[in-house]
Amino acid sequence: MDATEGLGLLPDGPVRRMIAAAGRHDLDAMVAEFADDYENITPNHPDRSFTGSAQVRANWEALFAGIPDLALTVHAATTAADGTVWMEWSNAGTRRDGVPVHMAGVAIFTLRAGRIARVRFYLEPVEHASGDVNAAVRGVAGTAAAASAREGATP
Repeated sequence: MDATEGLGLLPDGPVRRMIAAAGRHDLDAMVAEFADDYENITPNHPDRSFTGSAQVRANWEALFAGIPDLALTVHAATTAADGTVWMEWSNAGTRRDGVPVHMAGVAIFTLRAGRIARVRFYLEPVEHASGDVNAAVRGVAGTAAAASAREGATP
């Protein structure tokens, strides 16, 4: 099984090999692309950050087992002058209990000695029912309650 689209957007090297292996659900080949002291930095959820390729194995083993049809899509990728690989990507599938899963985001890979040494990881569930941009801005700005009160007030 090769459940990866857009693989050709990635440069030859460990990121491309890792994504290809993930698309095949080849856990050993995938984890082989990570340094033993790999660091995963998750800025939007700092408590989810971790160190070590053993945790990469545990995470993806659970994903492959729980979402047997998990497929990855690389939407865009570029390599910075310092060799950092930036990738916009998503994944989708259906959990064994029938719940669909769709996540999207960006990963920024730092390489060392031909392996993935660090990733800044921005991957979030895709939401379809969280409201439009105006509702989101009101929520962030703390004006949602005030706007609702104004909309419901009678002159």
